[in-house]
Amino acid sequence: LFSIIACVSIYNASAFSLSTPQHQRTSTSTALHMEMPQSRRSILSTAALSISTAAALAINPQPSQARLEAVNRPDLLPAESDAVVIQTTKFLTTGQAKRMSDLIRALERDTGFRLRVLCQSYPNTPGLAIRDFWSLGKEDQKDDKYIVLVVDEFGGKGNVLNFNVGEGVKFALPNVFWTRLSGKYGTTFFVRENGIDIAITNAIEAIAQCLRSEDGFCTSVPDQG
Repeated sequence: LFSIIACVSIYNASAFSLSTPQHQRTSTSTALHMEMPQSRRSILSTAALSISTAAALAINPQPSQARLEAVNRPDLLPAESDAVVIQTTKFLTTGQAKRMSDLIRALERDTGFRLRVLCQSYPNTPGLAIRDFWSLGKEDQKDDKYIVLVVDEFGGKGNVLNFNVGEGVKFALPNVFWTRLSGKYGTTFFVRENGIDIAITNAIEAIAQCLRSEDGFCTSVPDQG
């Protein structure tokens, strides 16, 4: 159905690219590359599918960026089928991961928005296997209220926060929000000064705060404590 190749961010300086021209691109520094049926045009499927990849490909790829091999490692998936935070590379402590999981589940219960987080260090990633695990980008799927955050340091180069966003999220959180979010918390400077764990938790909390706001809409990123 599709091949996964990249791990780049959605709204950043360089973003993941999908091989199917019909699909909209939504990543920036390290996102994922996948091929999808041309009948699917939602950013959601695009984003969701992108999640399972593991190769550095930008929306506007530079000559220095080489394609990485696709990965399919179901053995790296957790035993818990309802896991919303997966760490093949442990960027979050056990306590942080639990707190973020609780926040994400409550957000989905209260708003219907599905947020998922994958922390990885390519090639240590489930890759293609993540698609079925999180039910991403299926042909008959109508749920396009996806947000998938893929965190990968890629050797300390580029933005660590990679967002794949479904069409159903665009009204509440338009493209400019994701650009600002990755620019605020995903930069090498922020990670160096505050830690990658704080970059992740701040990003998740900012998303939840916006989706729970009275307006249910954000273009700017709220400050986190």
